[in-house]
Amino acid sequence: MTRGVQLGRVMFSVLGVGALAYGAWLTWEIGSSQWLALGKWLAGGVIAHDLMFAPIVVVLGVIGSRLLPSFARAPVAVVVVVWGTLTVVAIPFLGRFGATASNPTLLDRPYRLSWFIGTAVVAAAVVVASFLRRRREQ
Repeated sequence: MTRGVQLGRVMFSVLGVGALAYGAWLTWEIGSSQWLALGKWLAGGVIAHDLMFAPIVVVLGVIGSRLLPSFARAPVAVVVVVWGTLTVVAIPFLGRFGATASNPTLLDRPYRLSWFIGTAVVAAAVVVASFLRRRREQ
């Protein structure tokens, strides 16, 4: 292993331990009355990932490997992960969860339009990447 790889691992390890310590500190700061709610939220994320998102990605991967040409497989795989993450993060905004009539400034941006623009950018990226990979294979 080269010196640069070792240095990189040490740096990322220090950053990771620092992030864990900061998260532990924030968890401690919220108080024990909220720990059960935090545990439910974290468990819900794991359950949603393992029971919903992972199987969907696996099924899409199997279908894509059979239907897509070889030059498009990697870009489409990246898009599924990026677009899926973008969509999961956007769900509370797209659904306007938490919006109230008493505070019209709470969700005052065009979130659906922004999500569509993000989707178009991701789709354009897969088209460009697939085109470039196809040209390189020829």
